[in-house]
Amino acid sequence: MRLDKLLTHTGFGTRKSIKPLLKSGQVLVNQTIQKDGKFQVNPEKDMVVVSGEQVHYQEFIYLMLNKPQGVISATEDREHETVIDLLDQRDCVLAPFPVGRLDKDTEGLLLLTNDGTLSHQLLSPKKHVDKCYLAKVRGEVTATDIDFFANGVTLKDGYTCKAAQLSVRQVVDGYSDIEVIIQEGKYHQVKRMFEACGKQVLYLKRISMGTLQLDETLELGAYRALTDEELTALKNS
Repeated sequence: MRLDKLLTHTGFGTRKSIKPLLKSGQVLVNQTIQKDGKFQVNPEKDMVVVSGEQVHYQEFIYLMLNKPQGVISATEDREHETVIDLLDQRDCVLAPFPVGRLDKDTEGLLLLTNDGTLSHQLLSPKKHVDKCYLAKVRGEVTATDIDFFANGVTLKDGYTCKAAQLSVRQVVDGYSDIEVIIQEGKYHQVKRMFEACGKQVLYLKRISMGTLQLDETLELGAYRALTDEELTALKNS
């Protein structure tokens, strides 16, 4: 890999802005000053240091984001803030994208990665990956609703959803706190499923996707890299 490409890939600037950095002698390869951006390096073996900071190369990035409301699950948008806008520039240069989507007004777990193979694995209908949500619903969720979900809710457009697991956490003053597990990701699916039952979702938060559980210590809008254990479990699920 070219040295300037490595530095661009790891967030030290654009190829144009890296040229003066190289010329100034601030880049060392294996403890030797290297000023040629075309110089070939092996990111896995060569030690590259920029202004005293060692460069750590990674091909793939895996991030857990606690998505806030009002942010859309896209890589770019002219009108709205996107989940990519929440990332540091050094993470953005690796070109991560959201695995699936959460609606604009839905909070919670969103996986961001540039690993297309893992993304396909998690989104493939053949894999039946569970997605767990917490919701506040206007109306009292009953045993009839639970059976309705378990047998596959038919939406107003005629589509019949796959069986879903619905459980009630509590009911207070005509409002229900529920947990629901689905294996699909249709547009506004959870909201539309409850609409088919004559109820309205007021708040929705995803807490897990497959084996990956939302880190509850993450503030809304915050993110972190997946641990090795989380990544291994996700790939093997």
